[in-house]
Amino acid sequence: MVYESNIKFKILNSNILTAELDDSSVDLIVTSPPYNVDIKYNSNDDGLSYPDYLDFTRKWMEKCFLAAKDDGRFCLNIPLDKNKGGHTSVYADFVTIAKEVGWQYFSTVVWNEGNISRRTAWGSWLSASAPYVIAPVEMIVIFYKKQWKKINSGDSDINKEDFMAWTNGVWTFNGESKKRIGHPAPFPVELPKRCIKLFSYVDDTILDPFLGSGTTLIAGVLLKRFSIGVELDAGYCQLAQSRIEKADGGLL
Repeated sequence: MVYESNIKFKILNSNILTAELDDSSVDLIVTSPPYNVDIKYNSNDDGLSYPDYLDFTRKWMEKCFLAAKDDGRFCLNIPLDKNKGGHTSVYADFVTIAKEVGWQYFSTVVWNEGNISRRTAWGSWLSASAPYVIAPVEMIVIFYKKQWKKINSGDSDINKEDFMAWTNGVWTFNGESKKRIGHPAPFPVELPKRCIKLFSYVDDTILDPFLGSGTTLIAGVLLKRFSIGVELDAGYCQLAQSRIEKADGGLL
């Protein structure tokens, strides 16, 4: 169902696989899906087997592919890899699936989370026996549907300094506090803000198929894009609506 809708944003309390989205209607998708590391979400099972997780990934990427315009872009925030429950090459697997679905690969931004440390063990301490290598970064993979150059012109709201800085493929800014936001896996507004300003025009349509606490819609609304979020949990829909309404009218 539509939990909240107005001229600025729309929240769909739904599973992305069954959400009612118009085909070829979205200019930019910005999202960070569940990482399948057994985070205790209210409604989502974050402990699937890895094959089931990849099967779900393929299905939701297909749904988003249909919703995107021919020049639609897709910014996907995911871990580089995962070692909980066994080592898996998340980034490589997601890129492979996206390309099989039909998405065209464009580039990758490395997000250096300044306040996050992923190092929890050294494996074989001071030995070549079985050392662990853990990179404290996440990836923002950039895809497009059929053509990279925008078909129609529009108004960009990015300045020269930000354009020069953000087209450098290493971004350094802090992650977000779970306690402050009230959600187990929030990302900072800086992430969707950069993606939206760099890859879309004012008045474009933005989609986040895993809305969570609403951060993508906060950035979209404040940057004058019509923003759609899909969220399975009704409580997180309420949280997102509250955060968006509180932020609306402010400045990023």
